[in-house]
Amino acid sequence: MIITDDGIKLDKKLKWEKRFKHIPNILAFFRIFLAFLMYLFLVNRDMFNIHPSWLDYFAGLIFVIASITDFFDGYIAREFNASSKLGEILDPLADKMLILGAFLGLVYLHRACAWAVYLILVREFFITALRISMVQIGLSVKASFAGKVKTVSQMVAIGFLLMNWPCADCLLWIALFLTLYSGYEYVKVYINANK
Repeated sequence: MIITDDGIKLDKKLKWEKRFKHIPNILAFFRIFLAFLMYLFLVNRDMFNIHPSWLDYFAGLIFVIASITDFFDGYIAREFNASSKLGEILDPLADKMLILGAFLGLVYLHRACAWAVYLILVREFFITALRISMVQIGLSVKASFAGKVKTVSQMVAIGFLLMNWPCADCLLWIALFLTLYSGYEYVKVYINANK
């Protein structure tokens, strides 16, 4: 039996795909844990005997780490063919829990407009439910370009709000607009598929 260079490369690729198969889901579960930890730093400030600004830094650092895991679980799923039906539901759910923890903590600290946060969270959970129903009828639920831009805008706004930096409120309203627009796109796809 002769094994060509292409055959060896394919075999190596398949081995790496097997090794990385569960990494995206593990990263999503880790992101859920980080969301809880960040929320703890934001709302249980009396529990820690350190200056509040340090709690902001810790919450911000946790948020950044969680956001990086979001990037890597998507990258690994694509590059190593490690996507799964569970991952298609778990990944956006972990994202929503991270966004939920951050925004609820920021409303609790009076740093974010409650109405803007309410509208963002209503859209997030409505679209998550819609995506689950799309999976059940066999439609693709991969994030659109508008959805990716929306996620980045939310993360930037949350980062600015956590650090209490200037322009944070303006970024929150931009994130709200992009969030509602990307939600409209998902609804349009769902309606067109059910005609």
